[in-house]
Amino acid sequence: MALLDMVPEVFAPGGVLARADAHFQPREGQTQMAMAVARTIEEGGALVVEAGTGVGKTFSYLVPALLSGERVLLSTATKALQDQLFARDLPRLVQTLGLPVRMALLKGRASYLCLHRMEQARQDVQAQDRGVARVLAKVEDWSRHTQSGDLAELTGLDDRSPVIPLVTSTRENCLGSQCPRFRECHVHRARREALAADIVVINHHLFFADVAVRESGMAELLPTVRVVVFDEAHQINETGVQFLGTQLSTGQVMDFSRDLLATGFQHARGLVDWASLSRGVEMSARDLRLAVGPAVGGAKLRWTDEAPEGVPDGDWRGAVRGVALACVQAQEALDTVSEIAPDFVRLYERGSELLARLARFSGPSDPDVVRWVDVGTQLRLIESPLDIAEAMRTRLLMSPAEPPEEDDGWPDAPPAGPGRAWIFTSATLGDDERLTWFTERAGLQDADILRVASPFDYPTQAALYVPRHLPSPADPSHSRLLAQWVGAAAEQLGGRTLVLTTTLKALRAIGDALKARFDAVGTLEVLVQGEWPKRRLMERFREGAEHGQPGCVLVASATFWEGFDVPGDALQLVVIDKLPFPPPGDPLVEARTQRIEKAGGRAFKAYALPEAAVALKQGAGRLIRRESDRGILVVGDIRLTTMGYGKRLLAALPPMRRLESEEAFDQALQALLTRPSTTDPTCP
Repeated sequence: MALLDMVPEVFAPGGVLARADAHFQPREGQTQMAMAVARTIEEGGALVVEAGTGVGKTFSYLVPALLSGERVLLSTATKALQDQLFARDLPRLVQTLGLPVRMALLKGRASYLCLHRMEQARQDVQAQDRGVARVLAKVEDWSRHTQSGDLAELTGLDDRSPVIPLVTSTRENCLGSQCPRFRECHVHRARREALAADIVVINHHLFFADVAVRESGMAELLPTVRVVVFDEAHQINETGVQFLGTQLSTGQVMDFSRDLLATGFQHARGLVDWASLSRGVEMSARDLRLAVGPAVGGAKLRWTDEAPEGVPDGDWRGAVRGVALACVQAQEALDTVSEIAPDFVRLYERGSELLARLARFSGPSDPDVVRWVDVGTQLRLIESPLDIAEAMRTRLLMSPAEPPEEDDGWPDAPPAGPGRAWIFTSATLGDDERLTWFTERAGLQDADILRVASPFDYPTQAALYVPRHLPSPADPSHSRLLAQWVGAAAEQLGGRTLVLTTTLKALRAIGDALKARFDAVGTLEVLVQGEWPKRRLMERFREGAEHGQPGCVLVASATFWEGFDVPGDALQLVVIDKLPFPPPGDPLVEARTQRIEKAGGRAFKAYALPEAAVALKQGAGRLIRRESDRGILVVGDIRLTTMGYGKRLLAALPPMRRLESEEAFDQALQALLTRPSTTDPTCP
């Protein structure tokens, strides 16, 4: 039976999914998307699908992909979504369809335990810290019985733990086939399993890292598959530009220094003054950071001349030369001991890579890229393309499926037939019919476009309110007054409130004000992003007022604008502090703006407004996650209703009913309080 005939039968009333799950409800939009995916798989080419929340897009692409019998690469936005897809959605559907499918999960190196690095970790200075030593012992114990080496298995391991870089490898420090633990290497094993699988689940970071790695001759997974699916595809442009450019950080230089010391002491103690060499590399990295001066952490310095903005040319050139000299001295010493251990050969290569990047940043930048310096506890020197369009068009979309030139154990390419099928999907890909916000940056102007509306009844389930009494976001009192208003509303609601901020400054101001209000009385618990690991914040917020705990208010920024799923009554009020326009001082934003204006366009209309529309839509998407959810979205920015461009932003939001006064808001809030809990079996 043809794929286009099989797919609708799976989603039909009384079909396979309905028989397997009594709660399954056929949705026209879900079947429509699945048919479009099936057609693209059969014919090849690119399909872009914006599928509103609740459509069921995961099954819409999984069903035709599984039934096609093709080798499939599934890429998600985060490791957490990878785990969900691999551990829950895929097995459930494979069992339902009764297919003999081999599946594999593949993450980046930083997700897997490196046995060789773990053995060296005890030599590291950080391991002398009692807390680090305790966690390292836990990792060592777990290493004896883990099969996958995936650190996600280790419950309680904070993703910010200093132990993680000690026991994982990077492309810079991995010894490859020369490693004494190569046979047992978890990364190598995961790649072998991926090569033998029918369905491989990766993430966007790994995909674009592999695109970059391919240019250095390493085989990659892409030539072996014919169907590629990007879920949460709205993130691929910003992810891709990270890997398609060039980066050098003082952190990389410091890592080189530490590994130089640990490896030297382990394999060639007494043959070289490793402590002096390591100290020289470390001090050169510190001097490069000091050359920037007391720049505020989080600042991004434009870099259009010889030195970054505000940094004296002489100081900068001298600091860069200092790093280069320290790396050369390290290489000279490594050359004398290179035959003792493969670790020294890899360290020499790392020194060469650092010198090559220093040389690139010492010369003029290409006209089609932007260069800047990120300032924090370390410096990051960055050179980036403005988008991934050219790379997608010339290096991916048009590339045939070909095996590597040399026989290195990778399977041959698929047989001749339809071209590769590319599926890009997300709940938010733009605010116009052609989804140009996404397609232009990803080089997908010629792709087929499908927009599938959410099945939710937004006018019934949700309301939108813009408080008119708040000052303009430009007013210094805006965050303080918004926090006062949020505190009163959250107190009435018993928590159940998520505040999304557009800046870290607003995050701190609103978080501090709410903590000052509630910490003493204890009626509500105020959670602020950055104070706990993200996973713990999400778990506590979802618990809400269960088990005698106080209700929660979560103040968050950045990553919580998307991918944060809280169905049910634990979240009923989402507050966005102001319209999320791109930051005007960001070098990448400025470069994109200048490119539009040089071409005769209007940057605000063509860039800033679509950016704000998509971000606003993503933030609003946190509110309604199920058919039974009810809630209120508040945008604390009067410009949404007073400025002409507000109409375009309002049109980008789901069709919620509008609350025009404080009295209407209070009534809607009371209605949420008197509504039966969604955990009540009588609740629709």
